This record gives sequence, C-alpha cells and structure tokens, in this order.
Amino acid sequence: MDEISVEEVLRRIGKLEEEHKHAFDAVAKAVDDVLWYTKLQDIALIDKVRFLGPPPSESFPIELLTSPQEKKNNVKISAYTFIPRDVNQSAKYPLLVLPHGGVHSNFASSYAHVVRELLQQGYLVIAPDYRGSTGYGEKFYKMIDYGGLEIEDTFAARNWMVENCELADPKRVGILGWSHGGLHTLMNIFNHPDAYKAAYACVPVSDLVARMGYKTQHYRDLYSVDYHIGKTAHEAVEEYKRRSPAWNAEKLQIPLLIHTTTNDEDVNVLEVEHLIKSLKAANKEFEYKIYDNAPGGHAFNRLDTPFARESRREAYRFLARYLEPPNEV
Repeated sequence: MDEISVEEVLRRIGKLEEEHKHAFDAVAKAVDDVLWYTKLQDIALIDKVRFLGPPPSESFPIELLTSPQEKKNNVKISAYTFIPRDVNQSAKYPLLVLPHGGVHSNFASSYAHVVRELLQQGYLVIAPDYRGSTGYGEKFYKMIDYGGLEIEDTFAARNWMVENCELADPKRVGILGWSHGGLHTLMNIFNHPDAYKAAYACVPVSDLVARMGYKTQHYRDLYSVDYHIGKTAHEAVEEYKRRSPAWNAEKLQIPLLIHTTTNDEDVNVLEVEHLIKSLKAANKEFEYKIYDNAPGGHAFNRLDTPFARESRREAYRFLARYLEPPNEV
C-alpha cells in the first residue's frame, strides 16, 4: 500500500470539509425558501424563478467543468420575486431590485421585514441569488467573479422582471442594497445608468484597494484566489479599482442616496467617505448621511428597532420621490 503524505491527507480532509459545507448550505437554503412563504404569504405572491446570466469568467476553475461546452454556456441564476397580493392586474407598478449582501451569502429570510415594508408601499421586488451565492453547490459558489460578472447577474434579474412581469413599469425601476449588495447597487447604476431611475446604497463596499489595506491577510487571500479576482491588489491594483465604486464615481447619472456610520465594523467608513469625495470631485448630484456611532454598526438600519426603521424610512422617502409607489411610507 502506497504511503500518503501528510500534505495529501490534509488536502483530502479539506476537500471533504468543503463538500460537507456546500451540502449543508443547500439544506439551509431549502429551509429558508420555506421560511419566505411562512413570513410573507399573507401579503405577497412569492415565486422563485431561474434565468440566465453571462457565461463563466475566464478565471473559473477549469477542473470543475464537466465539458468544454459548459464554459461557454450561460450561468443559470435563481431569484425570488415578490408581488403584493392586492395589485390591480391592469396597472403598472414600480420595481425594486434587491441584491443581497455578503461576499458569499444568499438572499435569506432575515430580509423579510424589509421586503414586507417595500410590498406595503406597492413595490414589486426581485432579489437575485447571483453567482457566488451559497446554497447552490461548489461550482456556483466558485463562479463569483467578485465585482465582475456577479454584477451582471443582478442586472439580468432586473431585465427578467421587466420582460416577464406585465405589472412591472420599466420606467420606474430602482435598486437598493446593503454592504456587498451596496456594491452591486452602485456598480449596476454605474454600468447601466439608463436601466434605473433611483438607487439607495447603505454601508456599501466602495474601495477594494483600501479594503485590502485594513482587512486581515486571511480576508485578502480570499480575493486573490483564481475564482475571485485572481491576483492581489499589489499585483493588479488597476483591476481592483475597476471593480470598486469609489473609482467609478464619474459614471453616476441618476439620483442616489448613500447611508453609512462611523462605527461600521465591516465596511470601514473610510471606504464610503472615499466614494462620497469621489462623487463630489466629479460634480455629481447625490444625497448622503454619515451617522455618528449608529446603534448596531454595520447592520444599523437592518435591525428591528425604532432607530433602524426611521433610517429605512429616510431611504424609502428618497426612492418614492422618483419611483412613485402607490402607497406612502
């Protein structure tokens, strides 16, 4: 019997651990799908749809592909759709695109209170589990292409809803997101300004170059693996800038509101301050608010507290000015 090196044993253990993680994530996602119906079926018609995003990026790990054609095929994306139960089938309604946060996460039912508030205002909502989201297996997880094609999956979700839901008004489409979802929000309106009428970004990841400076080595290593950006910021600073909202601020063309807080323990306020300064330097019109030590830090206005609800109402009032939902905040 051939001897196996310690390194090979550790590699196999790591591979087995990764497989178990993805299997557990799939179970957790299935459970959460049920929770969406439990939490919102009284107010919403809920569906989970599938559509196509762009093909995998060139950096996608070749060993995960089962055939040459698979690299050329468009990626299958899942998204949740929410429609208020009391809609008038002959009317048109504003649409909000809601990309989830987390470098690797998914649209979890912890967003249910936010979706409920949006539905009560009369919005339609589509929330994509773009490439890199958890719960769909290792292959989908490693397709992330951070700040690249994952952004286009969110745009594809917007287009799917406009093209397939007769209730959606294509002239009243907005987008909002928190943290990594904030990066999706910003890069969507920068890359596709004619597709959206207004946007809200809260504690948005804004500057990957700065982020690599204040985060740990373990965090930096995640970005330099081949299925993320593939190189370190030191090796490819221009690529990190290309995928950072603060370095694309000159592209802003639509109304935008930004919220952040000085005590954010995840997205340091310096990132968002850079975004704000870049927008000002480009003479862009936008609105922003930097909270001083908001209770809850990074999650400050996603909580179920009076302070968080009032902060969200500020965002809702802003979006309503441009998207004109049928019900007031």
